[in-house]
Amino acid sequence: MTSHRRSVFITGAAAGIGRATALTFARNGFVVGGYDLDEVGLKSLSDEIEQIGGTAHVGHLDVTDPDEMAQRLGEFVGAAGNRLDVLINNAGILRAGRFEEMELGGHFKEIDINAKGVVNGLHTAFPYLRQTPNSVAVNLASASAIYGQAELANYSATKFFVRGVTEALDLEWNRYGIRVIAMWPLYVQTAMTDSVKTGTTDSLGIRLTAQDIADAILAATEPSRLRRAIHQVHFPVGSQAKVLATGARFSPGWLTRLVNKRLAHS
Repeated sequence: MTSHRRSVFITGAAAGIGRATALTFARNGFVVGGYDLDEVGLKSLSDEIEQIGGTAHVGHLDVTDPDEMAQRLGEFVGAAGNRLDVLINNAGILRAGRFEEMELGGHFKEIDINAKGVVNGLHTAFPYLRQTPNSVAVNLASASAIYGQAELANYSATKFFVRGVTEALDLEWNRYGIRVIAMWPLYVQTAMTDSVKTGTTDSLGIRLTAQDIADAILAATEPSRLRRAIHQVHFPVGSQAKVLATGARFSPGWLTRLVNKRLAHS
C-alpha cells in the first residue's frame, strides 16, 4: 500500500547539513530516512524528530558499499509506504591542502565517498524515484564546481563529477518525471570545515550555516513557477556563490581563472 505522506532519504544525516536537512523536512511533514556511519548521532536525530512530532527511520550506511545502499533504501521505502519523493546525496568529506603533499589513499577515499557514493545512491534509488510521481534527486555539489580550486583540487574534481552526473541524469530521467538537481554552497560552518584553512577561506570566510543549506534544499525541491518553467538544475546557495556562478557564466576563461587565482592567493 502506498502512503500519502511524502518521504525523503538522506545520506550523511547524523550531523551538519544532513542533520539540519532531516529536521527541516520532518517539520514539513516528510517521513525522514536518516543514514550515516555515526549511529550515536542518528539515535539523537531520531529522538529529536520524534520530539517535534515527526517520523524517522535511521540506520547505518556506508555510501561506498552498494549492497548496503540497496538494503537501506529498500528497507526505508518499504517502511515509508512504498514511495521515495526525495533522495538527498549529502554524504561527503572535504580534505584541504596542497595536492602533492596529501597522501594518495586520502585522495581515493574522497573520490569513493563524494563521487562513487553519489552514483550508488542514484543508481539504487532510481526504481523507487520512478514509481513516485514528481520525485527529486538532490546532489550536494559545491561552488568549487564552478572552477577548480587551489588547495581543494581533488575535492573540487569530485564536485565537478557531481555537477556532470546531475546534468546528464536530469536529461535522461526527465522522461520518467524525475528532477535531478544540485546544490552549490560555498564553505559551510560545520565540523567538516573546522580545520580547513585555505586561501579562499581567508578571502571569502565561512559564512553559511547548515540551516541555510537545509532551507535551500527544501526550497529547491518545491520550486517556484519561474524556476520550474526554466527547469533550474543548479542552485547556488548564498550571495557569494550566486555572484561567482553568474560571473563564471559570462566572463571569459582567462578572467575566471584570474579571479580564482586572486581569491586563492595562488
